[in-house]
Amino acid sequence: MRKIDRDSLPHLVNVACRIISRHYFTLLAKIAAWWWGVDLAGNCTFYGRVRFFRHPRSRIAIGSGCQFRSSPTSNPMGNNRPCILTTLDDGAEIVIGPNCGFSGTSIVCKEKITLGKNVRCGPNTTIMDTDGHDDDHRSGTNKPVLIEDGVWLGANVSVYRGVMIGENTFIAASSTVTRSFPGNTFIAGSPARPYKKME
Repeated sequence: MRKIDRDSLPHLVNVACRIISRHYFTLLAKIAAWWWGVDLAGNCTFYGRVRFFRHPRSRIAIGSGCQFRSSPTSNPMGNNRPCILTTLDDGAEIVIGPNCGFSGTSIVCKEKITLGKNVRCGPNTTIMDTDGHDDDHRSGTNKPVLIEDGVWLGANVSVYRGVMIGENTFIAASSTVTRSFPGNTFIAGSPARPYKKME
C-alpha cells in the first residue's frame, strides 16, 4: 500500500467521501424507488440524488447493476443536473436493462422507452419519446424509443421520439438523434448521420 503523505492525502479523503456518499445516496434511492413504485433490481448504485416521477398506472423498471451519477462531481466531465426518470401518462413504460450507466441523464416517457443491457449514457444526455406538449398543434405524435444492447451515448446527446438505435452503436458527443440507425455504426452530428460501420 502506498504511504500516506501530503501528496496522497487529498485523494484518499476524496475516495473515502465518495464511498460514504455512494452508500448514503443508494439508500435514499431505494427509499425513493419504493415511494414512487419503481421496480429497482438489486446491486444498483447511486452517486447523488436521483429524481423519480412515476405517473399512476405507468411503469419504471431498472435492471440490476445499473449506476446513476447525479452529483456534479460524480463524473470527471461534470453533470449539470441529476438523473431524472419521468413517466407522464397512463400506460407509459421505462424499461432499463442490466449494467447500464447514467450521468445526469434525463428520460421522459409518454409511450415506451426501452434500453437494453450495458447501455452507457454520458453526462447530460436526454432520451424522450414525446415532444411534451400535446396541447400544442406543432407537437408530433408520441412514439416509442428503443436503444439496444451496448449502445454508447456521448456527452450531451439527445435521442427523440420514434428512434431505434441498433446494438453497439456509438453516438458522438452533442449529437441530436431524430431517426433510427442500425447496429455497429458510428454516428455524429445535429441531426445525427452515420459516418462508418464499426467492427
